Amino acid sequence: VLEASLALSRRYWSHDRSAILVAQTNIAVCLSDSGQYEKALVLSRDVYDNNVAMFGISSEEAIVAGLNLAASLMRLKIWDEATSLVRDQLLPSARRSLGSNH
Repeated sequence: VLEASLALSRRYWSHDRSAILVAQTNIAVCLSDSGQYEKALVLSRDVYDNNVAMFGISSEEAIVAGLNLAASLMRLKIWDEATSLVRDQLLPSARRSLGSNH
Protein backbone atom coordinates (compact mmCIF):
# COMPACT_ATOMS: atom_id res chain seq x y z
CA VAL A 1 0.00 0.00 0.00
CA LEU A 2 2.80 2.42 0.92
CA GLU A 3 4.69 1.64 -2.27
CA ALA A 4 1.55 2.40 -4.27
CA SER A 5 1.21 5.67 -2.37
CA LEU A 6 4.82 6.52 -3.21
CA ALA A 7 4.23 5.74 -6.88
CA LEU A 8 1.17 8.02 -6.91
CA SER A 9 3.11 10.79 -5.17
CA ARG A 10 5.88 10.54 -7.73
CA ARG A 11 3.39 10.57 -10.60
CA TYR A 12 0.99 13.31 -9.54
CA TRP A 13 2.97 15.36 -7.01
CA SER A 14 6.52 15.03 -8.28
CA HIS A 15 7.05 18.71 -7.45
CA ASP A 16 6.35 17.98 -3.74
CA ARG A 17 9.68 16.37 -2.85
CA SER A 18 8.87 16.61 0.84
CA ALA A 19 5.80 14.35 0.47
CA ILE A 20 7.89 11.83 -1.45
CA LEU A 21 10.51 11.80 1.32
CA VAL A 22 7.79 11.19 3.91
CA ALA A 23 6.44 8.27 1.86
CA GLN A 24 9.95 6.83 1.51
CA THR A 25 10.50 7.16 5.26
CA ASN A 26 7.28 5.27 5.93
CA ILE A 27 8.36 2.48 3.59
CA ALA A 28 11.79 2.27 5.25
CA VAL A 29 10.14 1.93 8.67
CA CYS A 30 7.84 -0.82 7.39
CA LEU A 31 10.75 -2.66 5.79
CA SER A 32 12.66 -2.52 9.04
CA ASP A 33 9.64 -3.64 11.07
CA SER A 34 9.26 -6.63 8.76
CA GLY A 35 12.92 -7.63 9.18
CA GLN A 36 14.13 -6.38 5.78
CA TYR A 37 16.95 -4.39 7.35
CA GLU A 38 19.23 -4.16 4.31
CA LYS A 39 16.46 -2.71 2.13
CA ALA A 40 15.51 -0.31 4.91
CA LEU A 41 19.13 0.82 5.18
CA VAL A 42 19.38 1.60 1.47
CA LEU A 43 16.19 3.65 1.58
CA SER A 44 17.17 5.37 4.84
CA ARG A 45 20.48 6.48 3.30
CA ASP A 46 18.63 7.91 0.31
CA VAL A 47 16.11 9.74 2.51
CA TYR A 48 18.87 11.20 4.68
CA ASP A 49 20.94 12.35 1.70
CA ASN A 50 17.90 13.97 0.07
CA ASN A 51 16.84 15.70 3.29
CA VAL A 52 20.34 17.13 3.74
CA ALA A 53 20.37 18.32 0.12
CA MET A 54 16.90 19.80 0.34
CA PHE A 55 16.76 21.33 3.81
CA GLY A 56 20.38 21.54 5.00
CA ILE A 57 22.25 19.41 7.49
CA SER A 58 21.02 21.36 10.52
CA SER A 59 17.33 21.10 9.65
CA GLU A 60 14.92 19.13 11.79
CA GLU A 61 14.07 16.96 8.78
CA ALA A 62 17.71 16.03 8.17
CA ILE A 63 18.39 15.35 11.86
CA VAL A 64 15.36 13.05 12.16
CA ALA A 65 16.29 11.27 8.92
CA GLY A 66 19.83 10.90 10.24
CA LEU A 67 18.58 9.34 13.46
CA ASN A 68 16.49 6.91 11.41
CA LEU A 69 19.59 6.07 9.39
CA ALA A 70 21.60 5.54 12.58
CA ALA A 71 18.90 3.18 13.87
CA SER A 72 19.06 1.20 10.61
CA LEU A 73 22.84 0.97 10.90
CA MET A 74 22.59 -0.24 14.50
CA ARG A 75 20.06 -2.94 13.58
CA LEU A 76 22.64 -4.30 11.17
CA LYS A 77 25.40 -3.91 13.79
CA ILE A 78 27.30 -1.37 11.70
CA TRP A 79 28.45 0.30 14.90
CA ASP A 80 31.35 2.41 13.60
CA GLU A 81 29.31 4.14 10.92
CA ALA A 82 26.34 4.68 13.26
CA THR A 83 28.58 6.17 15.95
CA SER A 84 30.37 8.39 13.48
CA LEU A 85 27.11 9.62 11.96
CA VAL A 86 25.64 10.56 15.33
CA ARG A 87 28.82 11.95 16.89
CA ASP A 88 30.28 13.78 13.91
CA GLN A 89 27.20 14.95 12.00
CA LEU A 90 23.94 14.76 13.93
CA LEU A 91 24.99 16.04 17.36
CA PRO A 92 26.85 19.08 16.01
CA SER A 93 23.91 19.84 13.70
CA ALA A 94 21.42 19.53 16.52
CA ARG A 95 23.52 21.77 18.76
CA ARG A 96 23.75 24.41 16.02
CA SER A 97 20.03 24.45 15.33
CA LEU A 98 18.60 23.75 18.79
CA GLY A 99 21.29 25.08 21.08
CA SER A 100 23.41 23.19 23.59
CA ASN A 101 20.63 23.10 26.24
CA HIS A 102 18.53 20.59 24.31
